[in-house]
Amino acid sequence: MTATSQAPTRSAVHPATAARLVLFGVLGVNLLFVWYMFFTSDGPEKNTLITVGKFFGLHVALVMIFQLVLISRLPFLDRRLGMDQLTTLHRWVGFTLFWTLLAHVTFIVLGFAQLDGNSPPVQIISLAGSFPVLLGMVAFLIIGLVAIVSARYARRRLSYEAWHAIHFLLYLVIVLALIHQLFEVTTFTASSWSRRYWFLLWTLALAGLIIGRVVLPVWRNSRHQFRVAAVVPESDDVVSVHVTGRNLDKLPARAGQFMLWRFPGHNPWWQVNPWSLSAAPNGKSLRLTAKAIGRTSAGLRDLPVGTRAFLEGPYGALTSVQRTRPGSVLIAGGIGVTPIRALLEELTGPITVLYRVPTMGHAVLFDELDSLTRMRDATMHVLTGRTSEGNNPFAPAGLQSLVPDITARDIYICGPEKMTVAVLKSLTELGVPKSQIHAERFRLAG
Repeated sequence: MTATSQAPTRSAVHPATAARLVLFGVLGVNLLFVWYMFFTSDGPEKNTLITVGKFFGLHVALVMIFQLVLISRLPFLDRRLGMDQLTTLHRWVGFTLFWTLLAHVTFIVLGFAQLDGNSPPVQIISLAGSFPVLLGMVAFLIIGLVAIVSARYARRRLSYEAWHAIHFLLYLVIVLALIHQLFEVTTFTASSWSRRYWFLLWTLALAGLIIGRVVLPVWRNSRHQFRVAAVVPESDDVVSVHVTGRNLDKLPARAGQFMLWRFPGHNPWWQVNPWSLSAAPNGKSLRLTAKAIGRTSAGLRDLPVGTRAFLEGPYGALTSVQRTRPGSVLIAGGIGVTPIRALLEELTGPITVLYRVPTMGHAVLFDELDSLTRMRDATMHVLTGRTSEGNNPFAPAGLQSLVPDITARDIYICGPEKMTVAVLKSLTELGVPKSQIHAERFRLAG
């Protein structure tokens, strides 16, 4: 095992900062261009309410395109921001889309109701007589449904499969929105410039989505031909699966990242799991280590050697690319130790590992961690027991006691949600800069 990460270059712009500058810089430029086209348009206006409605309609289109970029899983953004940050952005942009669309619909309905002398309900029925407008109304209802099931109260009570199936309706929304925009809204086609602009913007966004979500995964799987090479039980309820393939040295995977794993023929195609690489990629094989929690993970130990694997990724920004300091603290909880173990294999400099488990018997991959910490001249604390007032190593005082210079190090975190939230809160109280904190919570954008 050899270290591959280099000491961080402190004068360089942080990768996440660079990605945000590009993402929001491009959005800002397009926002200014949309405003310019709207305010310089000399098209006839029926009344003020309709004008305001059209203004919101332009923003609906721009927000939808921005959403497509966020869910495209483009490597440039994912490697720098990570799936967690992209998913958080996706969530808030989604609610922004709903409220902007609601404003667009409200002003358009009220504007035409004023113009035609109808009540709003009657005007809605009248507008639905136009097929492109009817498609826009259907798109609005679908977005409203997705917004409702994405609210925290509903999301916690809905199965992942049901939530995901409802989200797939958003692809239908894209088609409906394109038809609505092309045939109904004259603001989009008021000039040759506006037509070209929106055509180019939609084309680039859809191309990014197709490349990131379809072309790249299919191409990589065709190129690498992933297959199960070995299945190794680590304990009664933990198993490691080794996957090999062709030209794996060309796969741009790093320690700390995860992939979406499918095993066609052994599990249904729609069953996909975001498992981390539990060993640093070595160009010859990939390894996942999973605990038997659900049906898919429990069935891993029955995978026949030679089974084809379909992998998407690598994804995630829990990597050495994010380093800002020479020293690191690696914090793991339970099976969340898998990316931490891989990072321990790659990182250099002073390293402290904090591994939280109920008992030593729950310490997955402990022998490997122990060997790596000795090889790296690192420090490891296995923190056993249940969290209580008298046993809370992740409280601010506990963290500072275990790692006195923690504010001067990068901190990598992966574990149960409650543990991750508690650690993040303590790091904030200790004054650790956000640029030094890197967490993986396996939230998928789109």
